[in-house]
Amino acid sequence: MDRLIYTAMSGAKHTMLREATVANNLANAATPGFRAELAAFRAVPALGGSGMPTRAFVVEQSTGSDLSPGILQATGRDLDVAVNGDGWLTVQTPTGEAYTRNGGFEIDATGLLKTRNGLVVQGENGPLTIPENNRISISQDGTVTGTDLSNPSQSVEIGRLKLVNPAAQNVEKGYDGLFRLKSGDPAPVATDVKLAGGMLETSNVNTVDQLVTMVSAQRQYDFQIKLLQTADQNARSAAQLMTFN
Repeated sequence: MDRLIYTAMSGAKHTMLREATVANNLANAATPGFRAELAAFRAVPALGGSGMPTRAFVVEQSTGSDLSPGILQATGRDLDVAVNGDGWLTVQTPTGEAYTRNGGFEIDATGLLKTRNGLVVQGENGPLTIPENNRISISQDGTVTGTDLSNPSQSVEIGRLKLVNPAAQNVEKGYDGLFRLKSGDPAPVATDVKLAGGMLETSNVNTVDQLVTMVSAQRQYDFQIKLLQTADQNARSAAQLMTFN
């Protein structure tokens, strides 16, 4: 009886974790460049003492992220850029370099090029500082050019975005939604990454698929709770029989 309780209890717990993963994907369905998280169940034997395993419990674990590209949508905004194909944009975080597909940029009061959530955009030679009263354009190879608004014929190359393209098996997603190399090292510059200016890449979350998965997970959770209730009823019935005896 306790085996049923243990299995159903762990199944209910980790089904809730799967629902949390699906809910996070759905919450980011409109986040530019977001990569959907993948998860799977696996059975693990419960080892106790020196005997043979007599129970198994269920574990829900992330198997990685769906790295398939999203759709490029035109915004007409000079500070928006999308990776066209494979590759990543580089940003600076408190723990080092990280990589994103969200190319919605802003210029702060000091002229630094940043993401909309405040992370400094990394160039090949460090952060990029935009001169005052300049309109910038970002070319296909990541070159950032500033044009003086008071003298449109005068342009200056500010720098080049650091574009990287590590192998998919070498990157992992952090809790902040950004990707990093599993080794912790910075990725080398890739010259084959191409950008599309005035565009943003949509999230690759399939909302219909995620909603179906959410409904399925809820039904699995209800089934596990039903098993717990059945185990409780069986235990009560057994206790009554023992009392009668």
